[in-house]
Amino acid sequence: MAAGGGGGSPGGGCGGTPLSPAPFLPPLLLLLALPGGAVPAADTVVLGLRLEESTKPAAAAAEAAAGAARGPIRLTEGSEALLRLYGLGLGPRAAERVAFAELRAGGNASSGNATCQERSQDLVVRPGPAEPRDTSALLRVRVQPLRKDERAKTYVLCSQRRPGQPWLPHQGPDGHVVVLEEKKSLLPLWLQVILIAGLLVLSGMFSGLNLGLMALDPMELRIVQNCGTDKEKRYARRIEPIRRKGNYLLCSLLLGNVLVNTTLTILLDDLIGSGIGAVVASTIGIVIFGEIVPQALCSRHGLAVGANTIVVTKFFMLVTFPLSYPISKLLDCILGQEIGTVYNREKLVEMLKVTEPYNDLVREELNMIQGALELRTKTVEDVMTPLQNCFMINSDAILDFNTMSEIMESGYTRIPVYEDERSNIMDILYVKDLTFVDPDDCTPLKTITKFYNHPVHVVFHDTKLDAMLEEFKKGKSHLAIVQKVNNEGEGDPFYEVLGLVTLEDVIEEIIKSEILDESDTYTDNRSRKRVNNQKNRRDFSAFKDPDNELKVKVSPQLLLAAHRFLSTEVTLFTPNYISEKILLRLLKYSDVIQELKFDEENKKSPRHFLYCKNKPADYFILILQGKVEVEAGKECMKFEAGAFSYYGVMALSPAPGSEIRSPSHMSGLNRSASLSYHERSESGSSPVSGSNNQLNSAGGAQYVADFSVRALTDLQFVKITRQEYQNGLMASRMDSCPQSPDSNAPKPEPGIPEKPEPAAPADETTSLLNERNCLSRRSNHSALENSI
Repeated sequence: MAAGGGGGSPGGGCGGTPLSPAPFLPPLLLLLALPGGAVPAADTVVLGLRLEESTKPAAAAAEAAAGAARGPIRLTEGSEALLRLYGLGLGPRAAERVAFAELRAGGNASSGNATCQERSQDLVVRPGPAEPRDTSALLRVRVQPLRKDERAKTYVLCSQRRPGQPWLPHQGPDGHVVVLEEKKSLLPLWLQVILIAGLLVLSGMFSGLNLGLMALDPMELRIVQNCGTDKEKRYARRIEPIRRKGNYLLCSLLLGNVLVNTTLTILLDDLIGSGIGAVVASTIGIVIFGEIVPQALCSRHGLAVGANTIVVTKFFMLVTFPLSYPISKLLDCILGQEIGTVYNREKLVEMLKVTEPYNDLVREELNMIQGALELRTKTVEDVMTPLQNCFMINSDAILDFNTMSEIMESGYTRIPVYEDERSNIMDILYVKDLTFVDPDDCTPLKTITKFYNHPVHVVFHDTKLDAMLEEFKKGKSHLAIVQKVNNEGEGDPFYEVLGLVTLEDVIEEIIKSEILDESDTYTDNRSRKRVNNQKNRRDFSAFKDPDNELKVKVSPQLLLAAHRFLSTEVTLFTPNYISEKILLRLLKYSDVIQELKFDEENKKSPRHFLYCKNKPADYFILILQGKVEVEAGKECMKFEAGAFSYYGVMALSPAPGSEIRSPSHMSGLNRSASLSYHERSESGSSPVSGSNNQLNSAGGAQYVADFSVRALTDLQFVKITRQEYQNGLMASRMDSCPQSPDSNAPKPEPGIPEKPEPAAPADETTSLLNERNCLSRRSNHSALENSI
């Protein structure tokens, strides 16, 4: 009798793991306890078997492996398996001593010889690959097909110890082999693959159409039909009839999708042979190919996909009609008619903002649309210019030159006129009302406002911009006073003026941009941001009375002294070059006489230096009050100078000829009229007083000072730039041109070489001065005499 207990494979899968030696220890001990202390070498003892591989693994093998650690081996009918035997005395002829017998219903392995004597031919045993040791052997077992009415059959392992001895069954369930019926597919394999692929396509189509078609509401389809491209219009016309039946279409698509997905799972279960595997495979396939890919496609191209699959959609709507149509009617009754998406003003504005990166609107068009839609939501208080920032004129003002220049420089065409306080606006002055007003007449402003009597348009602060625009369109006025009823605090309520609103403010709010003209000072009256480029702004200072132009207050005596000093002691300012009248007007010009406050804490401050050595300068300076320190020459000689010392004469009119470079030694510091005034009378033979140590070239080269002038106290000085001097020369020449044909040019002093004057760049101030001089000469120079 073979030793009991086995080491059978627990699962029946292809190639199980080797058995542990623990189950074989009791049989081995029993064999060792036999007489003689060992098993005879010729005896064959089978301790267990294991399935190595099978051509047709049993479908229940995995379930058996999960259910129990040990159990019978399961084979499929018509398969061929490779079994491994464990035991003693297993040699090449082990296949002759091993067989299988059928375990009948109600029987068990303990029935002994009665079972193994009827060995079955359903399992044909053949030798397998040879093994180097006799403790293990491989057998090939070919399983015959089961009978027609049989689903499964159990066999028990039988073995012989020696040839001629009885066959003994293997004890325990590990020696059993269960043969199962081969599971047959519902359909051929090729047909199943085609059906699964087709069902995945239908699942994706239903899922995509459910998202793509239902996302196209009827309102959007109508919009596409009216304003889309030709292809979009054609697609919309094909989809719109079935999209009107929204619930019917929804029910048909969902029902078809569910039907396809369940059928796909059944086919996969039959193909794979495992319920869990079918669920996993169908889930992965439906999610990827039936949901993600088609919905990503239809969410962007739903119109084209829906139009091209309209025939399939109508077919499934017809197939699912008995079930989907009643459900859709019930939904229509409960939910009501589908209207579609309707946008109000706020949603339209937000939609434009959100879709800005994707639509074909330029920024300006988008701003105009948003501004027009938001016009009704804003009030005049949101766009008005606050009262404190408004340019206004007192009603008591006199329309003299200064007042009219201030009006012109403001750049406004409509100016409120207030009385006593700025909140009390009485009239509106239009700039065109000043057309026939002469500044010399000093006309009172009230005379003009009473003559024209423009109406004052007043609105409340909560007036909507669309209503304000309608008021402006009536033509009464393009400027309105914004006020509100102030009922705060004690006392009676009163009207409080908040600011001004103009037609330009409303239009700017519509186009969402600032409108700038050539006279604007600020880009936005609310933020008070100034205009960057103001080069073209008019300067009316040339027309003003020069008596009021001096920024630095000097006594008439000091001004007269400076005038006389320049006209007599400095050659370039003598009457041969500049007339005394023009020189006096030049001294009264703005920024010519300047002041410098000396900083005791920072005596070497850069602003204390009037000239810096080896630095270019284009101006002439005459000290009127205070002291300066002059440093000149390579030896850096220093000395102090006081009032009526002047510097930089060569900066006004460079000497003609080749470039003059500083010599290597000082050429008489005390004789340089550009540094000191001690020997000015000795330099009268030269039209240009200055040090020879100055670098210059003909044709307007820059003047570079070879000395430094630093303030030692508070200073008051005359500073004349080259441009101002050239303007003075031209004004003097123009002033003298009508006198006689022979006096077109100033006569130089004896000994002064003639030189061409550098061409002064024509600018607005020069042209204004020239025009004024010509007018003055035609009126016997009366205007010039008055200005002097």
